[in-house]
Amino acid sequence: MTYEVHEEKDRFSSRLATIPGVRTMPSIGDWILLEVESPSDLARKVNRRLAPGTALGKAFDQGEERSTPPISVPRNMEGQVRVHVRDPKVNEVLLNTLRDVVA
Repeated sequence: MTYEVHEEKDRFSSRLATIPGVRTMPSIGDWILLEVESPSDLARKVNRRLAPGTALGKAFDQGEERSTPPISVPRNMEGQVRVHVRDPKVNEVLLNTLRDVVA
């Protein structure tokens, strides 16, 4: 199934904005910037849950080689993390994981 990155970015960004404590920020390309509390802790927890070899990690990877972590902390930007826009099913796995970690 194919998808348009800009359409998926809009959809995914809207869904991310529904998570309490997460604020979507203006972003370029196929990344979404999020303002959060404790970005390093949040990124570490999400990435651990989605680590290759875990059940969630397998759902996130969907058989593809992972080139970027699910969530990362950009340099020189305090209080923010970024997520890469991918396939809608993969984005939903990340969304649900992020929602669980923030709760």
